[in-house]
Amino acid sequence: MIRSSFNDNWQTRSKVNPFAELSGTKAPFRPVTLPHDAMIERERSAPGGEVTMEGGAGAYFPGGTYEYRKTFTVPEEHRGKRILFEFEGVYRDAVVYINGDYAGQRPFGYSHFHIDAGRFLRFGEDGDNEIRVEARTHRDSRWYTGAGIYRDTWMLVGELVRIAPDGVRVTTPDIDAERAVVEVATRVENDSIAIRTVDVVTEIRDGGGSVVGSDVSKVTVLPGEPATVRQRLYVRAPLLWSTDTPALYTATVTLKGLDGESVTFGIRSLRLDPEHGLRINGGTVKLRGACVHHDNGVLGAATFARAEERRVQLLKDAGFNALRMSHHPMSKAMLDACDRLGMLVVDEAFDVWTSGKSEFDYSLDFPEWWERDIEAMVAKDINHPSVIMYSIGNEIPETGTPSGAARGRQLAEKVRSLDPTRYVTNAVNGMLAVMSELTAMRENAPADGAGINTLMADAGDMMNAISASALVTEKTAESFAVLDVAGMNYAEARYALDRDLFPHRIILGTETFPTRIDGNWRLVEQLGHVIGDFTWTGWDYLGEVGIGRPQYLTPDAPRPSHTAPYPHLLAGCGDLDITGHRRPASYYREIVFGLRTEPYIAVRRPEHHGRTWAGTPWAWSDTVPSWTWPGCTGEPITIEVYGDADEVELLVNGGSLGRRPVGRGHRFRTEFETSYEPGELLAVAYRDGAETGRTVLRSATGPVRLRAEADRPVITANGGDLAYVTLTLTDPDGTLHPAADRPVRLEVTGAGVLLGFGSADPSTEERFDATERRTYEGRALAVLRPTGPGKIHLLATAPECDPVDVVVTVEQRPAGQHVHLP
Repeated sequence: MIRSSFNDNWQTRSKVNPFAELSGTKAPFRPVTLPHDAMIERERSAPGGEVTMEGGAGAYFPGGTYEYRKTFTVPEEHRGKRILFEFEGVYRDAVVYINGDYAGQRPFGYSHFHIDAGRFLRFGEDGDNEIRVEARTHRDSRWYTGAGIYRDTWMLVGELVRIAPDGVRVTTPDIDAERAVVEVATRVENDSIAIRTVDVVTEIRDGGGSVVGSDVSKVTVLPGEPATVRQRLYVRAPLLWSTDTPALYTATVTLKGLDGESVTFGIRSLRLDPEHGLRINGGTVKLRGACVHHDNGVLGAATFARAEERRVQLLKDAGFNALRMSHHPMSKAMLDACDRLGMLVVDEAFDVWTSGKSEFDYSLDFPEWWERDIEAMVAKDINHPSVIMYSIGNEIPETGTPSGAARGRQLAEKVRSLDPTRYVTNAVNGMLAVMSELTAMRENAPADGAGINTLMADAGDMMNAISASALVTEKTAESFAVLDVAGMNYAEARYALDRDLFPHRIILGTETFPTRIDGNWRLVEQLGHVIGDFTWTGWDYLGEVGIGRPQYLTPDAPRPSHTAPYPHLLAGCGDLDITGHRRPASYYREIVFGLRTEPYIAVRRPEHHGRTWAGTPWAWSDTVPSWTWPGCTGEPITIEVYGDADEVELLVNGGSLGRRPVGRGHRFRTEFETSYEPGELLAVAYRDGAETGRTVLRSATGPVRLRAEADRPVITANGGDLAYVTLTLTDPDGTLHPAADRPVRLEVTGAGVLLGFGSADPSTEERFDATERRTYEGRALAVLRPTGPGKIHLLATAPECDPVDVVVTVEQRPAGQHVHLP
């Protein structure tokens, strides 16, 4: 089918009750270009206001109902053809109307779906058409979801005999160095009233465009009865897809004279056993994993191809080789990026089954819709070599019950029936699986606080201890048995235990605390049946506010809190912040993974020196990679140094503070105490007496300069491309000045618009659609969307700084090309 973008010329508004409109209440439409997040534009406020709030889980944004509409024409020559609209994602409870008539719906906010539009349309001179989409969200999630048509939309036009949408599926069942067997299964539909016999021509091309395999088959398709054509082709000396060399091929299937479809795929093999773990193309791969939510920081939930690609690239640069989409199916754009850049994927279906976690979440729709949503996820993923595993759920309470285990078996078998080439997991939280038993234990606990009440004092130790208990062993045995890989959330205490209890069980740490990566990664390296670790999280996100924020004990707060009050905005627990800037935890992880030889310096904020730390297990230390602390000269300060070496020496302005042991035996870290003196802070690592690397921090001095730098000088006008402009405050030598924050104002002209503007400030009332934002720790980020070929001009100004400008050239992208990073 001919696929055309349907993103332009939409209008949106908050939906108004039609009876209220009759009485005079009007809500005007305004123009938007998709993808679009309607929630990110709303006003946030503390709970208790006039609007119903989503609370800290939703970053204190309001829920609501949103309406989109678009007027379009359909040429007369399309009469009699099949016309579909594809929505890659509408959050949530989407209902679609065409020319006033109900055309379809989709409750789940993360499934792509098609609307068969032909019977509702007017053609040619019969007049304009209107498509209208309603979406609603209200207390239905544990994180920020966004709202509206937040992913791409498409118009598909095809003949009566055609290739079905998502109808080309490629597998590579047999691979060796000499050749790879490539099986192409094509679903052909016939909506005519005649029996049709057509030629099916399939060509496989390598990354350079050369044909490396082809086949021609005939297929006879009966009216109303789809037929599947299976072709077996052979690629000589195949280039294998891997994280290091993500070689891709293209399969183009043509129904002669009728239709055509091209899909990208990779040739790679997967093997799994408890001795060697996960093997890709014959070699063992340990998953250095990051859990990620779907929001794009300053863009909210709007899903642009470039935004997804940038996230994947930055996460890979930080040392990750795998992503777990949490807790819903990944976007098509991110899957494409993972294929091109060499990032493995665990794609997750659901956060709930039948037991709800929010008042109005997907559990209300799960019994009726789960099979269709599983089908949509697999259809989206099946040609992507990056996808190695499907997760059927996250922290599902039912997994500790017989009926929950039976439901898990249903889901797992449904996935296998659709795609037997990949593995199935489920991210099980042992504590939640036995929550009813724990509740009874707590109710019956002695009044002195012993037993379960004492255990509840530390969330990390609590989850681990409970997950390793005999109770969890018994209650979750069947739920784990239905899986290929036992996904475990916060349960590393089971890793060695299960090697003896369940010798055939293969384990994946599907969610772990960032503060425990050193011990967890040692288990991953030592135990063949443990195939990887996925930290919560790789990238900070909107909502679940404050679970990773720095906290200190006070008389009024004797223990850490897992949520923060308004105006907190962010979770505060990602290795990378929402702008893509790496935090100290990211460099520590890179050292633990064995990917960095240089030491890393992280300085604790001196204003909290001497206070008792009380962060949650998701919180990293309250550190900044800076040696610029105005007003703190002579004050005590603590310096953390991370390194994989025997010892590290720390020098302040050339004076040594001594050497201290570091490396695996010391959790890859050490601390130094000193008094702050501006100048230079130098860490030097040694192994066997020889230097292995050094890192330096310098104090910012002199006047503050505003700098602006685009990620690329040239972008494309289509294909979801964007320009990211980093704004920093530095001294004249380019040293970041994190203590000189000030408002920055932007003016954007030319062939683009300002799509989002913000910082990594975890607690702010500023908006992402404003033209003025305050920097946070010396940084801010602007995102520009092109509107056509030409040049985009960005002018940035800040108090007591010279203005700076950036020019980005926008070129028209030839059809069929991807947006690539340089």
